[in-house]
Amino acid sequence: MSEVSLKRPLLIAIDGPAAAGKGTLAQSLAGRLDLPYLDTGLLYRSIGKLMRIAGLDLDDAQAATIIAEKLTPDDLQRTDLRGREAGELASRVAVHPGVRAALIAFQRDFAHGPRGAVLDGRDIGTVICPDADVKLYVTASAEVRARRRTDELLAKGRLVDYEAILAEVKARDARDSGRAEAPLRPAADAIVIDTSVLGPAEVLAMAMSVVENWQKMH
Repeated sequence: MSEVSLKRPLLIAIDGPAAAGKGTLAQSLAGRLDLPYLDTGLLYRSIGKLMRIAGLDLDDAQAATIIAEKLTPDDLQRTDLRGREAGELASRVAVHPGVRAALIAFQRDFAHGPRGAVLDGRDIGTVICPDADVKLYVTASAEVRARRRTDELLAKGRLVDYEAILAEVKARDARDSGRAEAPLRPAADAIVIDTSVLGPAEVLAMAMSVVENWQKMH
């Protein structure tokens, strides 16, 4: 795969549903292009964890907003942000409008750094960074994503049922797509990459091709 030498800042927005492979692609792209990377899925988890550690009430909107306004990239390096507990804490603080406003500002500040950045999430190209240079929407069938999630949990020694995971995936898709604010959908100018039958290397090659085409036009 050819290397790309960036001559100007490049902002890449990667959106898509859970378990489609957007995180893997985002990290690979950031590494290949030597760009800062932000996993936006960790933001609310970090706020929840910081509040729990400080002994604050997760339902206290003012306290949560203050924590969110003080968030730094270093706070996202914690090793305990991936588990179920962090996810539950995130859902508690995500309901506060002040937290969302602070985190939108955080993401935009990160995105518009001097070198550009790669961000992945669910509304990066539509809400957070509609001015992104390259927008990708990474998706896969619900069945494939449920199988990936099931295999991941089985590899960790957890007993899970594929059909139950599939039902959860479909329910989450419906919930995310039907949100009144920032529903899950590709931006009008996003390149859609379906990873259902593609491996990580193939997905990265497709994304790099998009970046190379962008560079040729700029």
